[in-house]
Amino acid sequence: MEKKPGSRPPYPRRDFRREKEPEHRINGRINVAEVRLVGDNVEQGVYPTQEALRLAQELEIDLVEISPNATPPVCRIIDYKKFLYDQKKKQKEMKAKQVNVTVKEIRFGPNTDDHDFAFKLKHAIEFLKDGSKVRSWVFFKGRSIVFKDRGEILLLKFIQELSEYGVPEQMPKLEGKKMFVIINPKKK
Repeated sequence: MEKKPGSRPPYPRRDFRREKEPEHRINGRINVAEVRLVGDNVEQGVYPTQEALRLAQELEIDLVEISPNATPPVCRIIDYKKFLYDQKKKQKEMKAKQVNVTVKEIRFGPNTDDHDFAFKLKHAIEFLKDGSKVRSWVFFKGRSIVFKDRGEILLLKFIQELSEYGVPEQMPKLEGKKMFVIINPKKK
């Protein structure tokens, strides 16, 4: 086969995917002199690794290194596949128990009318009942920054109206051209 000018020599195809290393060392991969053995069907204590492997083979299940950083490493005689399944199940349960806090925003102007205030108040009540935080803010556009006191009064009134549904984290605070307050829902 002749080499054509400008062509590359054929290289073998490489597979860059790597096999995943198991999370825990099991059976023959445990390479320490002695291990602390725990489990249901065995007498707990410190054993030479070969003795622990022999016990696991007699029970026809795996020797799994649970805590490799301990001295000596802690191993357990269990079915490894079942152990992984139980761990995944626990992680799922913990993830389900986590609470995701959402923050809903409500924007006012310094000259917000009573009808608009009542409309936004109704939405804030719904948000707090659903367990979301409410971040309410007054935006001062242009020269309306002169009416800072109106914005503060508006937010204080808002806090007072929501007092039975939520508690403010702090009093209204001015940052730049925004005055805001964050209201947390009350615990049930």
